[in-house]
Amino acid sequence: MSRVYLFIMDGFGLGHAPDAAAFGDEGSNTFGNVAEIHAPHIPHLASLGLGAAALVAGGVDPFPTAKIIGRYGAATEVSRGKDTITGHWEIAGVPLDKDWGYFPQTIPAFPQSFLDEVIKRCTLPGFLCLGHASGTEVIEQFGEEHIKSGKPIIYTSADSVIQIAAHEKHFGLQRLYDVCAVARELSFALNIGRVIARPFVGETAQTFERTGNRKDYSVLPPHPTLLDVLSDVGRDVVCIGKIGDIYAHSGTGREIKVSGMDVLTQTTFDEMPKLKDGGFLMVNFVNFDTDFGHRRDAAGYSRLLEYFDLWLGKAIALLAPDDHLVITADHGNDPTFKGTDHTRERIPVLWLGSKQKAGSVGLRKSFADIGQTIAGLLGVGPLKAGTNF
Repeated sequence: MSRVYLFIMDGFGLGHAPDAAAFGDEGSNTFGNVAEIHAPHIPHLASLGLGAAALVAGGVDPFPTAKIIGRYGAATEVSRGKDTITGHWEIAGVPLDKDWGYFPQTIPAFPQSFLDEVIKRCTLPGFLCLGHASGTEVIEQFGEEHIKSGKPIIYTSADSVIQIAAHEKHFGLQRLYDVCAVARELSFALNIGRVIARPFVGETAQTFERTGNRKDYSVLPPHPTLLDVLSDVGRDVVCIGKIGDIYAHSGTGREIKVSGMDVLTQTTFDEMPKLKDGGFLMVNFVNFDTDFGHRRDAAGYSRLLEYFDLWLGKAIALLAPDDHLVITADHGNDPTFKGTDHTRERIPVLWLGSKQKAGSVGLRKSFADIGQTIAGLLGVGPLKAGTNF
């Protein structure tokens, strides 16, 4: 029986979506712009058809002479969002048919009644920031004041999210989690997709550093996802990275929550051979997004692509004859674009299986086609949405 490995390159778009202008993202192209400036050496991704997929998405193929060994294409998101949860859920067969709640570009961005209730219930002296901000910059700006005052740092972005940062030692990690749990409870009425705990360490603005103890508080998908369907029939499901938080731990099987690219790649390499027949292993490689996309570091993004590609060659060597590898993304995060937010882009669809012929799967109308195809490969479903290619 087949096994399927799904690798998600967090924040790896192939060019702005048709409705990108509505998001302020017209002209964004994560891969295209990075490749044009830095020309990463990524022979394994090229052989899987990444360049050809970029052409399908409406961009340029930087590897026109590559010998393609897999099937390739691109997909357009139908859900109205450009955040992690929306992209992941649609990949897993559950597009969203309504908008999340978002916060305005004001200070405070959050309703005063919401802030007051969190302060009251958590016995806080108040909050810092209160508006839209970059996660790394906000810690540099407010971290020292946070240590002195005991006030957590609360901020948001273009996503439907509330992020709360606090020092692991001076404020306390569990206390931060407790504050986020209260914020999660109160934010359901605001239709907010996620509350994220952002712990950090260090003593000065120059030494502050976010840790791997991040914790996401999401909501349950409105319908069963690919993971739920597989778990319900007893299949082996393994989720590495932040997958469990994204799906509110529904259907996520054995969760291995690790952070850092070295640990993510090594853990994936270790777990691939252990996956049982008919099993599904899903990994979110978040560092493209967090370390270089949001920080608008195109050179660093290119270096990480080369690191990932080198590791990918070793991962491909672990595939058994009946195995399938699918590589995609959840949204864009163009490190050459304005601002610090995600970008509304099409995503790659790369599919490798030893018994298939190389070629195009075309431009897919929904990310959900990915989940529906995986369901078909594993003999389950059909899922609520998506077309099996």
